[in-house]
This record gives sequence, C-alpha cells and structure tokens, in this order.
Amino acid sequence: MQLDEIVQKYLAAAGAYGREIPLSSLGLSQEQVEDVFSAFDEDYHISRFLHFACAAGAAFPVTYRINGFPQTHVSIDAEVQSVL
Repeated sequence: MQLDEIVQKYLAAAGAYGREIPLSSLGLSQEQVEDVFSAFDEDYHISRFLHFACAAGAAFPVTYRINGFPQTHVSIDAEVQSVL
C-alpha cells in the first residue's frame, strides 16, 4: 500500500491533518496496519510526519505492533504532502 493511499484513508477518518484517530478506523486488517506503518516508521522521510500513541482500556481492545511497540492511534502532519 502506498503512502498516498494511507493519507487518503487517514483524511477520510480524521477530517483534517493533525487529528489523532484510532488505527482501526483506517479499514485495514491488523496485519496490513502493522506491516504498512512499520515500513513507513522505518523511513525517515515519512516517519517524521507520523505520530503514534497507545491508549489503554477496554475501548481499544486491538493494539497494533508498529516496529514492536504497541500503538492504537495515529496522527499525520500536513507536511506529509511534501513527500507524496
């Protein structure tokens, strides 16, 4: 999956850049989320625009492993457009 596809899914769920959303709202399988975001997280030119967070509690039963770290949410900076 390409970065522009992820950004479009993010914007559809968030409504605007910079808003934190659950990773589950992207409409991808757990494996897809983990694979795609782990790859983007390893790329400096992309990862600097991605911000992950891990919320605890029953409201977020699915925890994704992004490069081995548990995460539930992501926000993307508008500056990501510079690498699209």
